[in-house]
Amino acid sequence: MTQADPQIEALAAQRLAADEERITGQARRRQSLTLSAAWREFWRHPSPWLISTFLVASVIARIAVGRGSWWELLVPVALIALFPVIEWVIHVAVLHWRPRTIGPLTVDSLLAREHRAHHADPRDLPLVFIPWRVLVWLLPTYVVVAWLVTPNSAWMLTLLVSVYGIKAGYEWTHYLVHSDHRPRSRWYRSVWRNHRLHHYKNEHYWFTVTSAGTADRLFGTYPADASAVPTSPTVKRLHDLEETRG
Repeated sequence: MTQADPQIEALAAQRLAADEERITGQARRRQSLTLSAAWREFWRHPSPWLISTFLVASVIARIAVGRGSWWELLVPVALIALFPVIEWVIHVAVLHWRPRTIGPLTVDSLLAREHRAHHADPRDLPLVFIPWRVLVWLLPTYVVVAWLVTPNSAWMLTLLVSVYGIKAGYEWTHYLVHSDHRPRSRWYRSVWRNHRLHHYKNEHYWFTVTSAGTADRLFGTYPADASAVPTSPTVKRLHDLEETRG
């Protein structure tokens, strides 16, 4: 893989920033947020605390269970390998869910509503995070599923540790991409640019958040030439619907 031209990367970042300002009508208040400042801001929101609490509780429980098998390491390895696909499916099928009416009922989850609001204003930091209510609701679901698909409590807890570890990584990456911290590493520049394109160029492409060109390539949502992709008129109004919060 060839090294990206720094001038091209700088130009892309400049254009994306200008497009963001044009669309949102807001100039950047912080041109360069340090990583330490971003880290402090991250912990001002409830989601990181909840995820960390569940992660630490899972680790303590796993240690309490005692010695297990080296084969348990297959659990985090498999989850990390599959996560780009899992992330893509959740983004497309859950977060970009189009509300449907079945008789007197409207099927429209809190996650989908919050995500539409997130697209309407990507600069609103509270909307970047997973809603705390969803994290609370998911906890018993994760426990039951982990119990059903694993052979014993050691494997079950290893699975829960892996799930919450990956979730913590996702939450940090997604927040950082939406913050004013400027990309430095090659990986982060790619992730940052692709997610900005998803929010400010076209919502039908670039669905992965923690990786670039993985599941999107697999499912045909990673254009070879981003400049050839038309700017979507509904990039800030998913399904051309008014934003709905809560």
